[in-house]
Amino acid sequence: MKAKGLVIAFTGEGKGKTSAALGVGLRAVGQGMKVVMIQFIKGEFPYGEANSITRLSPDFELIRTGRGYYQIRGDTLPPSEHKEAAEKGLRIAREKMLSQRYQLVILDEINLAVSLGLLSSDEVLELIKEKPEDVHLILTGRGFPEELAEYADLITEMKEVKHPYSKGIPAIRGIDF
Repeated sequence: MKAKGLVIAFTGEGKGKTSAALGVGLRAVGQGMKVVMIQFIKGEFPYGEANSITRLSPDFELIRTGRGYYQIRGDTLPPSEHKEAAEKGLRIAREKMLSQRYQLVILDEINLAVSLGLLSSDEVLELIKEKPEDVHLILTGRGFPEELAEYADLITEMKEVKHPYSKGIPAIRGIDF
């Protein structure tokens, strides 16, 4: 009997949402599954996870549609470019999810894209409703829309208790990116 594909959300203000999704992806590849991750916000910055995923190809595919962090970290792009990138990510996500090639589809920072108004929760709900029965879908990012909660099988909220940034410790290569 095939397992029902789950809808999983990793959300909250704490660190670890993308890392949790990557952990599931790593476990899935280890069990012979095909995985694709679409990143909605992060741009082409050289994150360690991107390098690792490359090593797991073709079993784990990464597609970066984001144009970088929206309205922070020196963002100078017009909002329309970020919105177009998010819409492109949603189109690719739908195509990959329906392709029957992947058992796990990770939509990294899609919750944040909704929170920022780059996508609507209705668009994400439509995608969830189109999900094939045997595909697992993970949605990460701050601000998981409450109206989608009833469609999720698992919601984990990351809570920040303590963070090195508050002590002035910058992001560390291999730990934070």
